[in-house]
Amino acid sequence: MFSGIIADVGTIAKAEDRDGGLRLSVSTKALGMDDVRPGDSIAVNGVCLTVVKKDGNTFTADVSRETLNCTVGLEMQGAHVNLEKALRLADRLGGHLVSGHVDGVGEAVAFTDIGESWKLVVRAPQALTKYIAVKGSITVNGVSLTVNEVDGAVFSVNLIPHTLAVTTLSELRAETKVNLEIDLIARYVERMMQAERDGLK
Repeated sequence: MFSGIIADVGTIAKAEDRDGGLRLSVSTKALGMDDVRPGDSIAVNGVCLTVVKKDGNTFTADVSRETLNCTVGLEMQGAHVNLEKALRLADRLGGHLVSGHVDGVGEAVAFTDIGESWKLVVRAPQALTKYIAVKGSITVNGVSLTVNEVDGAVFSVNLIPHTLAVTTLSELRAETKVNLEIDLIARYVERMMQAERDGLK
């Protein structure tokens, strides 16, 4: 489980084909690797990956073909990625509860400087629209954000200068693909409502 508060922007140092999947090596400067062990979870651009090896400030993780099929941003060597270690029970929850399981790939529609902040407009897959609500939470490339506007499958968020400085979101441009994870609570509320509509108990 994660919070969507990015701890560091790392770099994909190596992306090697591995039986249709990938073996990723990711380097980091500020994540803090002293307490990381094989088997630990690290979110990479919002995707929960399991550390299989650590070498100084670089960790290695395997990515299945299934994960690659439903995410973006993990295959390009040299790419910058948002990093967050899994939450501990004593950690502050500064964002919202994030599972690291990407629900769909969206597309940036516009990224505009509006003075005190930047407005990011994203088109979500149609299947996710019912989970996106004004003032609700959504994760974009692993970053916990608050939804400001919703118009069908298109939603917008405001990004303050600090968020742009400590994440990869400043690199987004129109038509850039992004990983989206909807709010956990919205997912379960929808499931309970559907069960009630279907007469399930």
